[in-house]
Amino acid sequence: MGLLALGTPLEWPDAKNAAGKVREWGIEQLLAIWRRAKGKERDVLRWGDEIEYLVVAFDDSNHKVKLSLRQADILDALAKDEALCKQGGCVPDLQKVVREGEPLPTFHPEFGRFMLEATPGKPWGIGFKDLLDVEPNMKWRRTIAKEHMEPDEYPITLTTFPRLGTKDEYTTPYFPPSGERLRSQFLPDEIANPHIRFPTLAANIRARRGRKVEINVPIFTDEHTVLPFNDPTVNFDLHKWPEDDDVRNGAAKENHIYMDGMAFGMGSCCLQITFQAKNIVEGRKLYDQLSPLGPILLALTAATPVYKGFLADTDVRWNQISRAVDDRTPEELGEKPLKNNRWRLPKSRYASNSTYISQDPRLRKEYMDPGLVVDEAIKKRLMDEGMDDLLATHFAHLFIRDPIVIFGEDLKELDLDKTDHFENLQSTNWQHMRFKPPPPDNSIGWRVEFRPMEIQMTDFENAAFSIFIVLVTRAILSFDLNFYIPIPRTTENMETAHARDAVLNEKFYFRNDVLPPRVAKATTNGHVSGTTTPATMPSRPPTPTGPVEDEYSLMSIDEIINGQTSPPGFPGLIPLVESYLNSMNVDVATRCDLARYLDLIRKRANGKYWTAARWIRHFVRGHGGYKEDSAVSEEITYDLCKAVEEITKNEARDGGLGWEMFSETEGITRKRKGESACG
Repeated sequence: MGLLALGTPLEWPDAKNAAGKVREWGIEQLLAIWRRAKGKERDVLRWGDEIEYLVVAFDDSNHKVKLSLRQADILDALAKDEALCKQGGCVPDLQKVVREGEPLPTFHPEFGRFMLEATPGKPWGIGFKDLLDVEPNMKWRRTIAKEHMEPDEYPITLTTFPRLGTKDEYTTPYFPPSGERLRSQFLPDEIANPHIRFPTLAANIRARRGRKVEINVPIFTDEHTVLPFNDPTVNFDLHKWPEDDDVRNGAAKENHIYMDGMAFGMGSCCLQITFQAKNIVEGRKLYDQLSPLGPILLALTAATPVYKGFLADTDVRWNQISRAVDDRTPEELGEKPLKNNRWRLPKSRYASNSTYISQDPRLRKEYMDPGLVVDEAIKKRLMDEGMDDLLATHFAHLFIRDPIVIFGEDLKELDLDKTDHFENLQSTNWQHMRFKPPPPDNSIGWRVEFRPMEIQMTDFENAAFSIFIVLVTRAILSFDLNFYIPIPRTTENMETAHARDAVLNEKFYFRNDVLPPRVAKATTNGHVSGTTTPATMPSRPPTPTGPVEDEYSLMSIDEIINGQTSPPGFPGLIPLVESYLNSMNVDVATRCDLARYLDLIRKRANGKYWTAARWIRHFVRGHGGYKEDSAVSEEITYDLCKAVEEITKNEARDGGLGWEMFSETEGITRKRKGESACG
């Protein structure tokens, strides 16, 4: 999250009236960026990761754990630490940060007052030694954060707090729910970052929608779960706000966990990776080629089986966040005829991608989203200024949305040396990939953000998934890989990724043949040879022909990651990465260190190692206080968070707690950093 602007936010009726001007000025700022940066070149790829923490406070004497709402105090303590200041500082929102030599990690506020975001102090390079610095840096970040917390607090990397929104006092300090901004039955307004942007965002989404957000997650049915399940935390007799009628009008669905506030989604933690491409062409290529991988990595990192004190029958967070910021009106949802709105919108503004943008001759029109909604006037304006059809369509699609938070001070005059109006819409289209133009000062290149992955319990795991996706990008560019499938299939895959144990039990649409003809010799089983080096690629790959449906098929996560055994099957992402590493002549020690991370990915995919979602569900169901009724009590939540703290620190060494996520057999010791993974 970038620096937070200050100003006077407009309430929704005024923001609605100003929306057209913000869109118009945002497009003019985009065009100014386009003119300045369309020919921009960078020497090498850079990349960065973002880690988000939940800050919890343990009350060991009473066997309870709560969310700590001390985000501001923790950031202030970090900014005022004299030793950290001498090293350049680490809180850019509160101080001038100097990035020289080996800079400190940086810490940022997030939506929830119980959250922290941490990033490396400078972008990572593509060097293989850089990859091996990621895990120690992540551990360093967590150590620094913990050192500036109270003794009873700890930064855990769970996606969601299991009892967020329950009837007990789950925050410290405690605030009652049903405030004026969120108007949630379950959440206080004070749970959100107090910066005016955040409560305004929540209030204006609700106001634009005409009712509260509606989040329903299917309940996990256990032996003693009462069916039909009607969420017992819902108060049907609350009459404080007009929106309290929502539940009386059917908002809370039978056999579902019901939630009604933005913090249920935006209070989720994730792992995000941003790549700086060498130029716009490479950036557009990475955006397209990484897009079909999003659902695969979402399922592979599944870590969210509990909501509001109940086990859910899903494993990931994505749809819950999507619904938590869904500002579509009944007309846009298709519930009423169009009268006051321009379009019916098939997706929330937090959703899977709906566009491809690369000028790749392999991109067929059949891959595009047939239901894509575009503002044709904006598209024409962009194309009139020289932007090509694909990129103009992309931005004209993003700009069908209304800006939600508008500061009155920003409406006085258009400044083409700023990007505030463009970012107003760009940054509130939360798709699973984001294409990011350079800032006005051109200090940074064209970037692509990979957003679907769930946060993992340990820094080792988060480093592994970060390193894996970086190596995949290198293989894509080196071998000119082609992962194109129709966008509607990727949309379906995102839904499939939500299924319980999807990594084991579900199949996903994926491209059969990703290798161009001249990339590599193949072994007899159709897999990329381990001795392959990239061949010189033709300047323009041939446009594919034949039925699109023949180009992809349903595959398991294991087949996508590790490869299909029968020729001419898909070679697998890890064999492709290993072929790339072979082509780069990586030294043996570095290769062995990287193998530790690839081994985790390989075995998560084939089921030998559990996902966090499976482990959490198993922990809850095996807890002595669990009554097989789907309920996750305060006692279970305390023990779960304590277990997560222990796993974070010890990483299941010597068969310790959580070994199922790291080894095939209890008692096996996983290799530590610095120990050879090759024997």
